[in-house]
Amino acid sequence: MTNYQLIYDYKDNQKYRESFNELAKLVFNLDFSQWYEKGCWNDQYICYSYIDGEKVIANTSISKMTVVEKGKEYKAIQVGTVMTHPDYRHKGLARKLMNDIIDKYEEQCEFIYLFANETVLDFYPKFGFSQVQESRYLINVDKLKKKSNTMIRKLDVENNNDLSLLKLYAKERIPSSSILGVKNNESLLMFYFLIAFPHSIYFIEEEDVIVLFEKEGEELHLFDVISRGNIDVEEVLGYITTSDIKRIIFHFIPDCQDLESELIEAEDDVLFIRPMIKFGTERPLFPLTSHS
Repeated sequence: MTNYQLIYDYKDNQKYRESFNELAKLVFNLDFSQWYEKGCWNDQYICYSYIDGEKVIANTSISKMTVVEKGKEYKAIQVGTVMTHPDYRHKGLARKLMNDIIDKYEEQCEFIYLFANETVLDFYPKFGFSQVQESRYLINVDKLKKKSNTMIRKLDVENNNDLSLLKLYAKERIPSSSILGVKNNESLLMFYFLIAFPHSIYFIEEEDVIVLFEKEGEELHLFDVISRGNIDVEEVLGYITTSDIKRIIFHFIPDCQDLESELIEAEDDVLFIRPMIKFGTERPLFPLTSHS
């Protein structure tokens, strides 16, 4: 391997940060600039990159967070934003970055995990990662009590008051699931607010919760419920369910009655864990908004 320079934790270095961002736009069509400019890129997210001259040519990032599984807390590291510039692929850069991260963090956390797409499913087992099949959770709307006089307000990430509200809830949120959730990941949650779902954020003042959802035909996809206290998810559903919706698909495991579940067969966003741990639930599902 050519002797490229390894750099890391450079979020406040404008030159390297902008080069990282250019690579992210090229590989994933992702622009991290607003996330940084609004003060949401904190020390929970750290880039490890190779540079050629002053150009970021390969990257693997880590996100620090706490995984909460049926009351037990795990100190976890999630690997993400794994990317290499097309001109520098097949040089072993991703492999070297992965080995560096494992060497640095495997003694500092209880497990390392990541989500992989179908093109790299054979890559991560080489580093001791085991594939874990996740499940999808859903509920039929006819089992829910709909609310009348619904008071729900769409939030605007460009509005300073709304942005402050989002930052507060991201910082103080408690896990949305007692079965499998995450906390201490406000930086990543703000990424979902600003970059992934900026037009799908709503505030229910009566319940004191922020909800992320989108409607697709007769289905409602609920991505997250963000609260600073304990909530009744079924009460929240009553505010966002309309007469044309037949079922709700959850992108986390809700604390609901009458839930149905099915194994996810897709080969995108496949969960890998190192070392393998035994979950208390037979059908795990990491919250979507905790994916880095």
